[in-house]
Amino acid sequence: MDRISALRNIEDALTAFESGECTLPELEQEVRGVLRTYATEFDDRQAYRARGPERVEGLVVVATSRQEARERFEDLLTDPPAFEVEPADDV
Repeated sequence: MDRISALRNIEDALTAFESGECTLPELEQEVRGVLRTYATEFDDRQAYRARGPERVEGLVVVATSRQEARERFEDLLTDPPAFEVEPADDV
């Protein structure tokens, strides 16, 4: 998906929300899906999710490998707790 397609898809989602065709959670899910699709189409990147204590649970980064994802999570967190990294298959 190129940038223009991503922007059009987000605009369509916003229009659907404004006209009452979707709820806020549905809008958020659609926009998140568009952004993740856009972000993961560069250089064989993939979305990865952190699993662990509350402060890392559910965080998502885009990376080319599980190790790179772990490093990105560690860069985002101050004194990161123990956590697991898994592919975010729902992207």
